[in-house]
Amino acid sequence: MKAIQLEQYGGPEVLQVVQLEKPVARKKDVLIKIEAIGVNYADTARREGQYVIPTPLPFVPGAEVAGEVVEIGDEVEGIEVGTKVVTLIGSKRSTGYAEYTLADSRGLIRLPKGMDMQQAVSLPLQGLSAYHILKTMGQLQAGETVLVHAAAGGVGTIAVQLAKLFGAGKVIATASTEEKLALARSLGADETVNYTEENWSEQVMDLTDGRGADVVLEMAGGAVFYESLNVLAPFGRIILYGNASGEQVRINPARLMAKNQTISGFFLPQIMEKPKLFQQSLQELLGYVSEGRLKVIIGGTFKLDEAADVHRMLQDRKTSGKLILLP
Repeated sequence: MKAIQLEQYGGPEVLQVVQLEKPVARKKDVLIKIEAIGVNYADTARREGQYVIPTPLPFVPGAEVAGEVVEIGDEVEGIEVGTKVVTLIGSKRSTGYAEYTLADSRGLIRLPKGMDMQQAVSLPLQGLSAYHILKTMGQLQAGETVLVHAAAGGVGTIAVQLAKLFGAGKVIATASTEEKLALARSLGADETVNYTEENWSEQVMDLTDGRGADVVLEMAGGAVFYESLNVLAPFGRIILYGNASGEQVRINPARLMAKNQTISGFFLPQIMEKPKLFQQSLQELLGYVSEGRLKVIIGGTFKLDEAADVHRMLQDRKTSGKLILLP
């Protein structure tokens, strides 16, 4: 089978097209013929050797796939050959940039009838991240104000919509261009702010009558993190789910005490350790899409051979929505 593999850490150029032996399903695993692959910042971090957990070499990146089950292990129950599914491959395995992959049958989600594969593959990583950042970690309450950074990205486009579905009183979206801000407004953002402007944090404070945001979704790090802390309301929660800038931050914990504020980290594989939790939430997301209450933004589809170019576009922040590889 064709796959994309890296044998050393580095830039997008280390992603090489290779031929690997097609795996065989054993025990509780199934073999999936992949029809759509989600591309994520986590994939670029693994390529660079900067992921939260070690990335062994050689390595085939990609954790988010949708496709058809074509083979089942002898201990698999409740899944038949021919079933259309979407899943997140475990972070230790992560072999999604390929024509076929093995996946644990216990983590599969059957696709609703008529569900498009590209829509489905846009939900497991970024959809679940947005869901649990807001609900599980952010403890979003009805009427609260949510600040969504990178609101035109994969997590951001979903988070803007889910925040409204979950009862947020006001959603403030940030992005780097007017085109991206317009996209956020079309998805339900009440206010938008260009974070490349020097006074963006002042704008957020003005939009909240000086109170600040109750829940902040932050993945940039560096200066954006510090300014996010400046606009955090009393009892507010910042949820960190990435560090795109690569810059380390420092904070005196005593600063949080004055306003009873919280900074939390979010790492989706920990949610995946609780199958009932992630399966229920993914089913809920698929339901929202089927009912037309949640819109999935596809930023582009590309051939598997173009994986390196897609990584460049993603890291250059030249895209909006979900980027998808097609085997």
